[in-house]
Amino acid sequence: MSSTRNATPHISDVTSDGAAWLASAGAYPRSTLSLWEERPDTPVVLPCGSAFDVVSAPTIFGRRMLDRLWDDGPGSGPVAEFRGRMLLFAAPGTAQRLPSLLDWEEWGARGREGGRRGEVPPLLCHGAGDTVTVPAPAGAPPRSGSRWLVAPDTRQPWLPGPEILLWAAVRAARAAVRISIFPPADQGAKVYDVSRRR
Repeated sequence: MSSTRNATPHISDVTSDGAAWLASAGAYPRSTLSLWEERPDTPVVLPCGSAFDVVSAPTIFGRRMLDRLWDDGPGSGPVAEFRGRMLLFAAPGTAQRLPSLLDWEEWGARGREGGRRGEVPPLLCHGAGDTVTVPAPAGAPPRSGSRWLVAPDTRQPWLPGPEILLWAAVRAARAAVRISIFPPADQGAKVYDVSRRR
């Protein structure tokens, strides 16, 4: 793979060390690396829970989380986009812990009566026993909907834990809230069609 890369890697380029880290998640890392050597544009299904967990968010909300991580926080680990979802690679154990943290802080899908329900969209947390499809290391056709936004570039990438992703999700939800100086419209008010004026 390094033979097809230019001298200055881009943030969305998977390096050979990054590919080795991804492949280490599977039972047969050499087979995965051999496949990528022969067909570097092939996505692969890898298990979660040992090398990484994955938090999957809707694209727009995931982009907001990523912005918060890079603008106000410590940055992110590898991040991919796959079929309309953002895949944020996280420390093993995050998939088990993040949903309970969101619920505890009343940002989760279950939220409490009168809580903040609905402001953080459902995040799909993939951990031990789950698998995810990771984009190809060499890029994919433009219409595939599969690409690296922050590609793995080392054999031991830094991965955010559940607390950091909770922080990013809460900040992203708060940033999405629009504040208006106008009171909400009266739902029972009559609506007049002014286009019918004479």
